[in-house]
Amino acid sequence: MGAISRRQALVALGGSAAVLGLLEVRPRPAAAADTYGSNTELYAAETEGVDFGRRFRRHAAFDDSPAAAVALPETLIMALHGGGVEPGTSELCLAVAGYHPATMAGAAPLYDYWMFEGLRSQGNAELHVTSVHCDDPVAELLAAGSRRAVSLHGCTPAQAGLPSDDDPGVVVGGRDTALKGRLMDTLAAAGLTVTAGGREVPVAIVDGVTRPALGGDDPANIVNRTYGGGGAQLELTTPLRAAMFGTNTAAQRKNTTTPLFWKFVTAVRQALVQESAAV
Repeated sequence: MGAISRRQALVALGGSAAVLGLLEVRPRPAAAADTYGSNTELYAAETEGVDFGRRFRRHAAFDDSPAAAVALPETLIMALHGGGVEPGTSELCLAVAGYHPATMAGAAPLYDYWMFEGLRSQGNAELHVTSVHCDDPVAELLAAGSRRAVSLHGCTPAQAGLPSDDDPGVVVGGRDTALKGRLMDTLAAAGLTVTAGGREVPVAIVDGVTRPALGGDDPANIVNRTYGGGGAQLELTTPLRAAMFGTNTAAQRKNTTTPLFWKFVTAVRQALVQESAAV
């Protein structure tokens, strides 16, 4: 049910606001907390491979017969603030896309992915470009060519509206309300907990509607610039991300993923499979 041919995709793209957005110049001032107003500004000022890196994978597809209806990849996973900017989101992006973050071994279903990563030993927060200002050309094209997208982000418990700095939680937002609902259901059903102070603390599943600053519903947010007109945004608190790794360092996160990491990833992938089957 979820497969779409190249022709169907082109028809959808022809009227897509996401594609029209690629043709527009969208000058935007930097967000209050951001140094740069766009990826373009950042790329001009910083050094790729030293300050930042970009990784992506677009799965091969072709349609060279007038009678063929070749299924195209439909789902994109993103980490706009990976590496040292919002630690743990790079590893989550790869795993949700179906790749082990340490070995890159794949497990079906495999999804397209794109990530920006801070590579500095310190000061990576300066490399944060807010989602509505993302103008990386590969990210924009991948989003515009996808029916749905999921972006992984990091936040503090206070930003998520949780009472304690130690509280684990995830804010589920985005304009794709169907996918958002499935994600809230599968994450809640997973029974995620974090061990803190000798007890198991449940991971709070927060509806982004109640947290407007993290709601991810701006049409200009890169996760919503799909040809489906929406995506889902997951904001994970710092304590939740920290509990997903035995050694929470840039070098060792990918090698020390915990059972909690994989339970979270499995829940997200379950929601994607369900949504794909329903379309």
